[in-house]
Amino acid sequence: MSAEKNLSVVIPCYNEQETIPIFYKTMEGINAQIPDYEIDYYFVDDGSKDNTLKEMRQLQAKNPERVHYLSFSRNFGKESALLAGLDAAKGELVAVMDVDLQDPPELLIDMLAGIQKEDYDCVAARRVSRDGEPPIRSFFARMFYRLINKISETPIVDGARDFRLMTRPVVDSILSMREYNRFSKGIFGWVGYKTKYLEYKNVERVAGETSWSFWKLFRYSLDGIVSFSEFPLSIASWIGFISFAVSFIFLAFIVIRAAVHGDPTPGWPSMVSIFLMIGGLQLLCLGIVGKYIGNIYLEVKNRPRYIVKEKK
Repeated sequence: MSAEKNLSVVIPCYNEQETIPIFYKTMEGINAQIPDYEIDYYFVDDGSKDNTLKEMRQLQAKNPERVHYLSFSRNFGKESALLAGLDAAKGELVAVMDVDLQDPPELLIDMLAGIQKEDYDCVAARRVSRDGEPPIRSFFARMFYRLINKISETPIVDGARDFRLMTRPVVDSILSMREYNRFSKGIFGWVGYKTKYLEYKNVERVAGETSWSFWKLFRYSLDGIVSFSEFPLSIASWIGFISFAVSFIFLAFIVIRAAVHGDPTPGWPSMVSIFLMIGGLQLLCLGIVGKYIGNIYLEVKNRPRYIVKEKK
């Protein structure tokens, strides 16, 4: 098939041996519906422990001109896989998609129309329902978006996926941000550009199991808050100020009471409780500051975001 333009698709993969062939077959059907563009695939193996890399090799051998892959030396995380794929992608337009088909490939046609006909720089997918997800995960996801949009100046759209189609200037702007602690949803919002969101209902995985546990998602959300908001540091400062103010009031009360009524024998349980409370607040504030310092520590070491063991 000859085409005038290239559309690169970046696909991060971790233990996705079952979904890769299904994804490729589905995407080839989508490519047939956009004859003006030829899709180039950039699969990124994020240190998978199954036959993910073997599936990539087989696809690349069948179509070496359009199928490319990178394999990491170990698991570096999805953010690093996204960055590596964007570094490698050469197309005039670049899409980021999950291989499990929870990102509906047919939306790619509407995304392309949004860029070609409506002059958008980026068209992204936004999930408006979470059917099939555990209720506790859905609840905390909604709370996360509410919280981060209140404490951060960078807009992060509730339900927005990494699935999006971007023009080359948008991709280049994202690649210019080389920070070690990456939170792509925030980076997409921070770079700006004219963006349109396509809404869709949640889609179940086509095969396999997700590698995102509740704990991993919780840690990821904390990284997002620390990366795009200084509000937790303000909380630590206010906790310290309020604790000082309350302790000063209590000290004045004790002095006045002793001057008026004498010095009664104080009870140790109340003192122990106060010490524990103050100590807990101090540890909380140290933990918040420590999280930011830890991120600074990782940044200044300037280690590579990923290491590629094999690529084609």
